Amino acid sequence: MSSNSIHKAISKRLQKAIDHFTVNGKLPVEVEWKPYQIDPGTEPNGEEFNAYCKRRWGGSGWTQHLQSEGVKNGARFSNWKWWPNTLRGHQWIMYGKEKHGLDTNKANEVLFRALYEQGENLSDTETLIRLAENTLPEVDVEDLRDYITKDKGAARVMQEIDRGRRAFGIQGVPFFVVGATGLATPYAFSGAQASESFLEVFEELSEKLKD
Repeated sequence: MSSNSIHKAISKRLQKAIDHFTVNGKLPVEVEWKPYQIDPGTEPNGEEFNAYCKRRWGGSGWTQHLQSEGVKNGARFSNWKWWPNTLRGHQWIMYGKEKHGLDTNKANEVLFRALYEQGENLSDTETLIRLAENTLPEVDVEDLRDYITKDKGAARVMQEIDRGRRAFGIQGVPFFVVGATGLATPYAFSGAQASESFLEVFEELSEKLKD
């Protein structure tokens, strides 16, 4: 799951690059999201959006450009009410992947839509359970509730975050690692990349695999 709102717009740009790259029968591209928390100090049950922005930055004016850019990429922020503590959301994604094979890209789409377009609080366990019921009809509700409320996946989420810091020096997001089978060294880069930037990396990796 994205740890901040810019990931929603970036995910749209990334998907645009993937669609452009694969449309001509080129190498398939698989996307896997890894956890990261920008502000672990966010209240465990989340915070009302405007109140959080006022407390941390003095206001929410900084989101105006973000929302404007998001519209250009098909990423709307039409009903953004909460600033969640993302730990439970990360556990939700991990549970869906391990128990039901839910693709992390699909999982993040569900959470992005819920947070930014449906006004949901992703720190709320019952909200996450409802989203799971809508996404995974076969989900065991009580098992998921137990998993989240008892923080059964929390330690592993933090291990994943620590692994990213140690392996790639990740200190913030968005951050991307792009590799391919047969290549020892992946590309690692940070920042709000344009679709063209992703496409250039895909093309370069593709050419290297031909060598």
